[in-house]
Amino acid sequence: MKKIAILMGSDSDLPIVRPAIDTLKALGIPCEAHVMSAHRTPEAVQVFTSSARDNGFGAIICAAGKAAHLAGAVAAQTTLPVIGIPVKSSTLDGLDALLATVQMPSGMPVATVAIDGSENAALLAAQMLSICDEDIAAALNKRRIDMKAAIAKKDANLQALLAE
Repeated sequence: MKKIAILMGSDSDLPIVRPAIDTLKALGIPCEAHVMSAHRTPEAVQVFTSSARDNGFGAIICAAGKAAHLAGAVAAQTTLPVIGIPVKSSTLDGLDALLATVQMPSGMPVATVAIDGSENAALLAAQMLSICDEDIAAALNKRRIDMKAAIAKKDANLQALLAE
């Protein structure tokens, strides 16, 4: 099974990234998380990213705030899917990170989720892997069924409350 890499620009991004790690673990997908900076440790980013496919990774998730160049720097070094999580970490409420992550030049795609949207980043990475992995596809299917059941239960509880 392919694994997912999660790179954060700073260890302060861990609370934002934690839902992605938890989601991947719940789906049975192995993942690794690392702190790497596009600006402060560009060599480490290049070494990790350029060897990611050979090291068994199927996608890379990048979380960064402010200038948020990590996902773009990673996309420049690999043809693996790269998913960017813009992190709300500045006075611009994450808009700067969102624009830096989503506005990639032609030829360097980065899929971008919502500001602080790490759970969706994990789910998108899982969906990418599920194309060739039936176990992941089944786990995603079960998650959707469980979500539907949870919503139906919430609606039933609401209806009971309103009937009182």
